[in-house]
This record gives sequence, C-alpha cells and structure tokens, in this order.
Amino acid sequence: MTKLIVGLGNPGSKYDKTKHNIGFMAIDEIVKHLDVTFTEDKNFKALVGSTFLNGEKVYFVKPLTFMNESGQAVQALLTYFNIAVEDLLVIYDDLDMAVGKIRFRQKGSAGGHNGIKSIIKYIGSQEFDRIKVGIGRPKTGAKVVHYVLSAFSQDDYATILASLERVAAAVNFYLESGDFEQTMQKYNG
Repeated sequence: MTKLIVGLGNPGSKYDKTKHNIGFMAIDEIVKHLDVTFTEDKNFKALVGSTFLNGEKVYFVKPLTFMNESGQAVQALLTYFNIAVEDLLVIYDDLDMAVGKIRFRQKGSAGGHNGIKSIIKYIGSQEFDRIKVGIGRPKTGAKVVHYVLSAFSQDDYATILASLERVAAAVNFYLESGDFEQTMQKYNG
C-alpha cells in the first residue's frame, strides 16, 4: 500500500506561517523527525518528499498550484503512483472551528474550502480522509481573504504549534496503525 499525505497551502515565502498555510506547516511538523527531503516536481506541480514507514511508501506533498487549484497536483500524484483515494489524507485550515481545534473526517463536502473543492473536482470523489485545523473566523467587517492570508497573533501561533504537534502525532499513529477510524477516535477534538 502507498499513502499520499497532502498539506494545503500557497507557495512562496510571503505565505509562510499564514492561516491558509496550516497544511504546509503540518507537513513540516510531521516530517521533522523523518528522513524526508522535498524536491520540486514540475510534472506534479508540487513539492514532494517520500519515505518508507512500516513497509509502505508514504508521499508527503505540498501543492504549488495555489490553494484554488490544489486538486491538479493531488489528481496527478494519485494517478501516476496508482494510489487509491482511500489512501489519500488531506490536511487544511478551517474557518468554522476555534483556533487550534482539530477535527478528523472520512468524507464530506468541501464546506466552502476552495482547496477541498478543487480536490473533489479533480479526483471526482468526496470519499477521502481529512484533518481540519481551526483558524477561527475574522472579526466583524474583516474580509475572509485577507484574514486567511494573514499571520497568526502571537497567542494563536503558540496554540497552533501545539495543535500541529498533535496533528503530527495523529498522522504518525495513522501511518503505524493504517486505521483512520481508530485515529479519529483517539485524536479528534
């Protein structure tokens, strides 16, 4: 079996550590203690790193297509490496959850998230595993686009770092157990 772990975000240093780049930040945290080197793959329009864990190949991906076209990279990788949709895990930000809250889902709609909309469009399925990390809602009057592309406050950033450690622990548990439902039960919340 082969797994594809995708973190959603936007490429470029100006987006580093912004709310919309939670997925990229999560991938960095997950691979921190693994021997994974990322290379830019122009065919897949993504930064791709891989390793073997428990006898199975795992690809870690940061799409470079910008959030709204994330599905291009995901679909290309699934097809090229012949990875089943059931072996796809996507990590991304969620406006409708409190900062740092984590929620696991096995399927569902995009819930207004453009990166997830793009993946559903390109792979033709909503039946893939996800980890959502809460970034909270903007204050009244603030535009969502400006909010998601802004940095976290100092307090929120500390909360996010703790959440990303929990996400990394959950993904490592998932990769060891191979059971997303069990991972959900252990780490949801």
